[in-house]
Amino acid sequence: MLITTILQAAVSLNPGLAAIGAGLVAIGAGLGIGKIGASALEGVARQPQALGDIRTTMFIAAALVEGVALFAIVICFLVGVS
Repeated sequence: MLITTILQAAVSLNPGLAAIGAGLVAIGAGLGIGKIGASALEGVARQPQALGDIRTTMFIAAALVEGVALFAIVICFLVGVS
């Protein structure tokens, strides 16, 4: 219900804004994954014996960020096409 309302409001805006939205999503995802990687490297530097746990957590967090980014880019393109 809420998603359809948001999509209907977005369609009424300029469809050219979809490209700007997709670009912002890509920048946000890049910054998020960069922060995840930096924090993981810092954690490994502080506790080298926890490498496996930190790596697993880092991959899960990066996958979640990428999933949200992919979903947002698909929504931007759907709004731009319609």
